[in-house]
Amino acid sequence: MTSLSPFELIYCALVVFVSYAVRGGTGFGAVIGMPLIALVLPMKDLVPVWTLMGFTSSVAILGRDRKHVAHSAVLAFIPWCLIGIGIGLYFFATLDARMLARGLGIMVIAYAIYAMRSALRPPAKPHYLPPLVAPLSGALAGAVGALFGTMGSIFFVIFLDMRSLNKEQFRATMSAMLLVLSAVRGLGYYAVGEFTVGSFIMFAAAFPAMLAGIYVGDRVQMRLSEAAFRKVICVTLLLCGILLLLK
Repeated sequence: MTSLSPFELIYCALVVFVSYAVRGGTGFGAVIGMPLIALVLPMKDLVPVWTLMGFTSSVAILGRDRKHVAHSAVLAFIPWCLIGIGIGLYFFATLDARMLARGLGIMVIAYAIYAMRSALRPPAKPHYLPPLVAPLSGALAGAVGALFGTMGSIFFVIFLDMRSLNKEQFRATMSAMLLVLSAVRGLGYYAVGEFTVGSFIMFAAAFPAMLAGIYVGDRVQMRLSEAAFRKVICVTLLLCGILLLLK
């Protein structure tokens, strides 16, 4: 297990807290934390721990919000996501991950700018949802999650934002999707021997900061209007895109 200095431990705790405060408020957003912690922890050590955190945080959020889950969205999305995980594992072994990350970052930034423009305009008719959006977004979410150990939730956001869910439905449905994705990925990492005693020690150390972040984010979310909530989504997507360009 990698040893960290006191400064690095404080840095990691702050990143976990802030990331999961965003996750607690929006249902996603912890994705921005993993690349920041990867500056001080090897990816081999970090990915299993982040998967455990993704699973437990989804359980915590769904404990109260499960009645808001849009089950039709989950059923339309998850099967394709599972297929995408298999595709992602294949391309992980054959393609340059940095090139993929940069291309994906450009696309996500473009979508965030478009969505922000829409959020700043007066309310319009609901987005038209082409039939191919669910399978394409699901497959990309699974593939990207398998490739990078994170970032797959970007496609959850794109899909759910196009369905014009309210903030309670959005947060609960996002957590349900992440719960399934984290569980499947966790089983995969366990099967190939990526979970170690050190993984569970690091998870236990990060757990209090994660719970505190979810608690604070939940209180902030309750005070956000629908318009402000959409803007938070757009800004978080923009940050994710920038992080992908730098990955």
